[in-house]
Amino acid sequence: MSIVENHTLTLTPRISEAGVADYIALLKPRVMSLVIFTALVGLMIAPGHFHPVLAFTSILCIAVGAGASGALNMWYDADIDALMSRTAKRPVPAGRVTPQEALAFGLTLSFFSVMTLGILVNWVAGGLLAFTIFFYAVVYTMWLKRFTAQNIVIGGAAGALPPVVAWAAATGSLAVEPILLFLIIFFWTPPHFWALALFRTDDYARANVPMLPVVAGANATRLQILLYTVVLVAIAAAPWPLGYFDAAYGISSLALGAGMLWLAIKVYRNREGAPALRAARQLFGFSILYLFALFAILLLEVVVKAAAPLFW
Repeated sequence: MSIVENHTLTLTPRISEAGVADYIALLKPRVMSLVIFTALVGLMIAPGHFHPVLAFTSILCIAVGAGASGALNMWYDADIDALMSRTAKRPVPAGRVTPQEALAFGLTLSFFSVMTLGILVNWVAGGLLAFTIFFYAVVYTMWLKRFTAQNIVIGGAAGALPPVVAWAAATGSLAVEPILLFLIIFFWTPPHFWALALFRTDDYARANVPMLPVVAGANATRLQILLYTVVLVAIAAAPWPLGYFDAAYGISSLALGAGMLWLAIKVYRNREGAPALRAARQLFGFSILYLFALFAILLLEVVVKAAAPLFW
């Protein structure tokens, strides 16, 4: 019997009580918003002219593909979601959406998002989107998350791919710039999620999810957060001296990176009680602002360059 078959049999069929809001929740809209934004930046910084209709189609397909990944994740993780206070009210563990409905919803969205992107835009982007969904739903959700403390590190590749998919949609190829965006998100993911795991350790332990604080302890996690943050700040700043992004981005990345590094040091130094939890929460919150701001500066640079000829 396969892992998927065995997992499915453990979930008792029940009558659906789902509403529209429940299906929206299956898409993980907060995660989707980050996917859409980073993909938009990848699309906007791509060279050449891209028809607005195809651009909209590309972003929509990437967003739907991200939502499909979220639905498949919630289908498979219903058992452990039910054990964690942070996720127990999600539609599947709460009983409002049946596992079968979540699976069908995720598979349907996956198929149509990939096929639409491939047929209407290009198959390089379509293939990358298919790989992204597969990596998140199968490699991360079904394997990494349950079997290794490096789940977030390796699995972070899925969340880092949307700007690469968007660049491929616009150009039909890859280049250094989307790879740089991929690396920024990839190295941002561990300190972001490990900060969350530090103040949700009991949740992960209860669900038997081998997050780093559960497996290696809080202090080892704090050290890894600091190390990954140092690498993140260096990689995020590198595109400026390398000539890929402009000074506004470079200076902003250094300022934002200083904030990330300062909070990572606070997490490393504060190891007991309320100060430790507060430091982890501060880093988690700021890390979201950090990534959005970094990509917003890139988007602003593109807009300014496009508008410049109108004023000069």
